[in-house]
Amino acid sequence: MGDYVVKVEEGRPPADGKPSVGPAYRCIYAKDGLMEIPPAINSPWEFFSESVKKFPKNPMLGRRQVKDGKAGAYTWLTYQQVYDTTISIGSAMRRRGVNPGDKCGIYGVNSPEWIMAMEACNSQAITYVPLYDSLGANAVEFIINHAEVSIAFVHESKLPAILTCLSKCASTLKTIVSFGDISSKQQQVAEELGVACYSWEEFALLGNSDGDLPPKKKTDTLTIMYTSGTTGEPKGVILSNGAFMSEVMSMDQLLRETDKAGTEEDVYFSFLPLAHIFDQIIETYCIYSGSSIGFWQGDIRFLIEDLLVLKPTIFCGVPRVFDRIYTGIMDRISAGGSLKKSLFHVAYSYKLRNLEKGLRQEEASPLLDKLVFDKIRQGFGGRVRLMLSGAAPLPKHIEEFLRVTCCCVLSQGYGLTESCGGCFTSIANVFPMIGSVGVPMTTIEARLESVPEMGYDALSALPRGEICLRGNTLFSGYHKRQDLTNEVLVDGWFHTGDVGEWQLNGSMKIIDRKKNIFKLSQGEYVAVESLESTYSRCPLITSIWVYGSSFEAFLVAVVVPEAKALEDWAVNSGEKGDFMLLCNNPKARKYILDELNKTAKQHNLRGFEMLRAVRLEPIPFDIGRDLITPTFKLKRPQLLKHYKDCIDQLYSEAKGTKP
Repeated sequence: MGDYVVKVEEGRPPADGKPSVGPAYRCIYAKDGLMEIPPAINSPWEFFSESVKKFPKNPMLGRRQVKDGKAGAYTWLTYQQVYDTTISIGSAMRRRGVNPGDKCGIYGVNSPEWIMAMEACNSQAITYVPLYDSLGANAVEFIINHAEVSIAFVHESKLPAILTCLSKCASTLKTIVSFGDISSKQQQVAEELGVACYSWEEFALLGNSDGDLPPKKKTDTLTIMYTSGTTGEPKGVILSNGAFMSEVMSMDQLLRETDKAGTEEDVYFSFLPLAHIFDQIIETYCIYSGSSIGFWQGDIRFLIEDLLVLKPTIFCGVPRVFDRIYTGIMDRISAGGSLKKSLFHVAYSYKLRNLEKGLRQEEASPLLDKLVFDKIRQGFGGRVRLMLSGAAPLPKHIEEFLRVTCCCVLSQGYGLTESCGGCFTSIANVFPMIGSVGVPMTTIEARLESVPEMGYDALSALPRGEICLRGNTLFSGYHKRQDLTNEVLVDGWFHTGDVGEWQLNGSMKIIDRKKNIFKLSQGEYVAVESLESTYSRCPLITSIWVYGSSFEAFLVAVVVPEAKALEDWAVNSGEKGDFMLLCNNPKARKYILDELNKTAKQHNLRGFEMLRAVRLEPIPFDIGRDLITPTFKLKRPQLLKHYKDCIDQLYSEAKGTKP
């Protein structure tokens, strides 16, 4: 199958009640075996310390200095300066009784301190645990207690949140270090609970640069990263030094084989959350390469300004970011007048044809790149040579647009925290991979397992099924949850829950989700059954089907209203018509939508879990239309098929576009 994968194991038909599985494949660049880490390297700490030796004066971590409310140029800490601070912070952690294998929390927006706290943990073989509140109410408290976090580095803006839950974590958490300063009142609140508090500068002074660093092993736990759990509790994904290093070195191998590896001349723009695996891998790769990392200010209003000032060479985004960029550019093109619009489309079509013929990015239309597309390139600072997209599938029309207009290599990938980030990636300058997530990384083998109940057959002419992975970048299990680990790690294969389709060229296309949990385009996970349970508490409805897509940033729903409640509203509001007519009344739809979101707020649902549009369905979901099971469970694939046009209409209305 295809030019970019090789078969390493045959598939098998169904047996012993188990579904059939397709053949196992690996990337063509790993045809002689999966990539292995050199024996002498045992920890990502060595990536950093080696770059310090090679590039001590190279700028490593930068941020914009704010004076009188205005941000100026980027100022930088060199590799040597970061190393010296990191060694002091690591030493101070040991003096506070934090030892190899203990857990350290890091809580806050991307910043030099985030990276230095991470590297300080790496230096001392301490496991770092990102803390973040987007997993829901009480998530930080849960993670601290569940992972037994004894010290936490916290951005000043997050100090109030951590102090609020401190009384429930104080038996575990004994030290808080602010990324910046900490007020005497905040210190007092913590100390009354037996927790010591330090500013960044105070804490660094506790340490010294003397003493040997502890030994490290590839099998040591580097980090525990918590992700959404279907039961409501986050799951702690255990990642070893070996898995993390394999991911970073596989990225380097593929870039060397297909484009250009990172160098000390590269600059990366850090704005995707460091608490997530995607950005952590990319930033560690930059450190491995001796590159510079410039951080955004943490304010979405100034993101573009930060980007233009930094002028990065590597840019990573998620589909939601790229969708906003695409919309903004298209709006400007439309406002430029018919002549400019026509010229743009002629240039676009010409370059697209050349890319489809197999020409590399720099060969497809160098003159048009300068005359037409350079303004778009300048919108990213003018120097981006490598653009990466992950966290959710990138819509095909946006991927095509970026490949044509941004004058740089674009690679889309797919991965999970459990696979240490990217497990598939599209190959640079291979245009036919558009619309797919590419081929397995050089550390992973992949196969499909049939999902008969959804009609997906891994042994058909067009193989479809659940994506299963085996290799060197897989997680070691879920922290303190062997039961959940056993559910997804079966016979050495990790079952992702995502449904894929092998393409003829060997690339993978994500087409569905096996379980009722999915990702929105900004990368947030949604446990849909839990949401439906919450919305069902609204007394105005009898049933609800919530729908979301990894190509969209928000949720919509089809709702069966409670007839009497809607009719009572009509009487009080002066609206006329029977129940059927009322379900089509825009005012009635808005009323039900507002009441559903009131219920959501009462039960502490997060912003991305709120509904943006609803369809009122007068006919209850029934077995006759195959929309529910005999036990009244929703049949999601059938509901989507039945309401497909309605869903498209809801998204169009909510976005103010034509369907």
